[in-house]
Amino acid sequence: MANDLTIHLVDDEEALRRSLTFMLVSAGFAVRTHSCARAFLDLLPLSGRSCLVTDLRMPGIDGIELIGQLHQYRMDIPTIVITGQGDIAAAVQAMKAGAVDFLEKPVKEEALIAAIHAATGQARPSRATQGPDSVTARLSQLTTREHQVLVGVLDGLQNKMIAYHLGISARTVEVHRANVMAKMGARNLAELMRMVIATGVAAYPLEGRKATPANGWPN
Repeated sequence: MANDLTIHLVDDEEALRRSLTFMLVSAGFAVRTHSCARAFLDLLPLSGRSCLVTDLRMPGIDGIELIGQLHQYRMDIPTIVITGQGDIAAAVQAMKAGAVDFLEKPVKEEALIAAIHAATGQARPSRATQGPDSVTARLSQLTTREHQVLVGVLDGLQNKMIAYHLGISARTVEVHRANVMAKMGARNLAELMRMVIATGVAAYPLEGRKATPANGWPN
């Protein structure tokens, strides 16, 4: 681990800050903790290489607003968002706002360290980092129903809600969702998000509308 990289950890829960700090320091990272987004923003501009790990739900400025303010300040800091299991829709919103990854609580050490390496360019490029043409080719392999399920996933909908809108069973949605992940070569939802964002696909809610790509993958 390069010693010029500092992990900035923003979370309002002291217990979680302590746990993740111990985890990251043990892995060789330099860590600075912040109890709220404002405390982190007050440090700007930062010196040296940085990576931000922030909770999604916080009093005052939440994780998505924090990403937005960094953009306003023209601060290009790779950001990983930590979410609760019920916050998938908000996590998708965070990805669209510019987060490079998100992890569900409880955060696993291997997943967090891998996300930091990927965010800071120290990991080998995954399939999600390939060009949009490659991703578009994989999108073209999806069936109509798989496209519809993909739209629901990108809207942050749970399987039961996707099933409701499509008039199919939740189990069938699970099968289609697994097929989408396999055909796209995505290891997780965050990677799938990065792939689709790279193609410029405009995904719309399922109620009465389909995804309308700019580059022509079939409906």
